[in-house]
Amino acid sequence: MKGIVFLDRDGTLIEEVHYLSDPARMKEIPGAAESLRRLAKAGYALAVISNQAGLAKGKFLEEQWEAVHLAFVEHFRSHGVEFDAVEYCPHHPEGTVERYRKACACRKPAPGLARKVLRRMALPPSCSMWVVGDKMSDISMGKRLRAETILLATGHGEEERRECERRGERPGVFLPSIREAADWILSGGKKK
Repeated sequence: MKGIVFLDRDGTLIEEVHYLSDPARMKEIPGAAESLRRLAKAGYALAVISNQAGLAKGKFLEEQWEAVHLAFVEHFRSHGVEFDAVEYCPHHPEGTVERYRKACACRKPAPGLARKVLRRMALPPSCSMWVVGDKMSDISMGKRLRAETILLATGHGEEERRECERRGERPGVFLPSIREAADWILSGGKKK
């Protein structure tokens, strides 16, 4: 195994839909499946880590979340992509659904879910780690993991980039989409 790529879901692999609750509204970001196939073929494990606060906030039911999750996994499977892990955090400290209302170690930017995946997969220390997402919470998680970080312009990426620049924060690199992120990772983090 060459390394692991932690990927956000909404705005990174599928189009951003505020509190996605209907599988029919799920659309792949152009080139996502092809990019993931290239990464997997090169020896990278693929792990999706996603905050799904809509459960805590009562924006969708567990059955709706499950339907979207199954559609997401099946869509990418039908395009030749098998994820090594798919983990979701349903919590939010201001949630309205009691069982999900809490501060936790799994909600990004906390690295709890990523560390869970790393323990389960027992990857060697020599493996490279990458975090790819459209929010600074993804980038902050990556920094806590000491991973290379890529902020994408898709989803919330452009507004997140502007906001983090105002605060003096920076991702490892800012790229247009998952296609360029795959190119960047496959080149070892160098411009072609």
